[in-house]
Amino acid sequence: MRRDIDDLPTQLKAAAKYIIDHPGDFGIDPIRVTSQKIGVSPNVLVRLADKMGFDGFNAFRQPFRSALVTDAEEKLGQDWLDQSDKSGNYGTAQAEFARNELNVVSRSLRLLEPETIGAATQLIMQSNRCYVTATRASYALAYYFHYAGRMAHPGLKLAPRHVGSAIDDLLGADERDCLFAITVQPYSSDTIQAMRFAKKQGLKLIMMSDSDVIAPGISADVVLPVSTRSLHHFSSFSGAMAVLECLLGHLVSAGGDAARDRVELHLKAREDTGAYWQPSRLPRVKKIKSPGY
Repeated sequence: MRRDIDDLPTQLKAAAKYIIDHPGDFGIDPIRVTSQKIGVSPNVLVRLADKMGFDGFNAFRQPFRSALVTDAEEKLGQDWLDQSDKSGNYGTAQAEFARNELNVVSRSLRLLEPETIGAATQLIMQSNRCYVTATRASYALAYYFHYAGRMAHPGLKLAPRHVGSAIDDLLGADERDCLFAITVQPYSSDTIQAMRFAKKQGLKLIMMSDSDVIAPGISADVVLPVSTRSLHHFSSFSGAMAVLECLLGHLVSAGGDAARDRVELHLKAREDTGAYWQPSRLPRVKKIKSPGY
């Protein structure tokens, strides 16, 4: 479908795009539900199935149903890694890199105890403002966490907001606020200075790092430990991102209906202002579950 979508008639193109974007829903929903979501008749899906070379709609949908078992990926084994390992130089290297990333994510999540993630969630949600800081490569993690997390807690503030020091943004912070700092080896001097300054201001400190002892004078109230082992010259952030995703899930859950309303409000504002590209001639999909982070 990805290869042929540009050559399809308009309604078939709309159906194909929906299936590509929502493969899980397509695998589960009856044909009438799918057609209603797309805004086309069920016959369009039957025509698309025929166009793709399938003997009817159910045969067309079956591969998508089968793919849903990837929600239990851990039960499928790692034969694919062994196959990759035997497929030449790139395959051997890819298998080695993939095994490392799987280990990094698994170890980071195993280290994340429920009491720890619960304490971090409560500190953030109970704070008036929670400043999120990181520098250099780690800044990407902080930016994403702030971008998505502010919908759960509007008090999340990215520091530094501009090219400068996080301390500039912390000048007005007090004991009602907290700082969420992300740093891994080699530890950023700017982030360490921000943490020290925050503690002097009376802020609670949440730290995500590959160690709970990174520098003198740093004593975090909550430490989110992550593995950063890498087979190249830079730290792996896959484990840290997995932990952030879990924390975001807890924040949205703790935010309840108000958080979900904010997600919908952000999504609607982006749609209304054309933030996301939409094919101009295709019918609008009636139901989109993703908040579009």
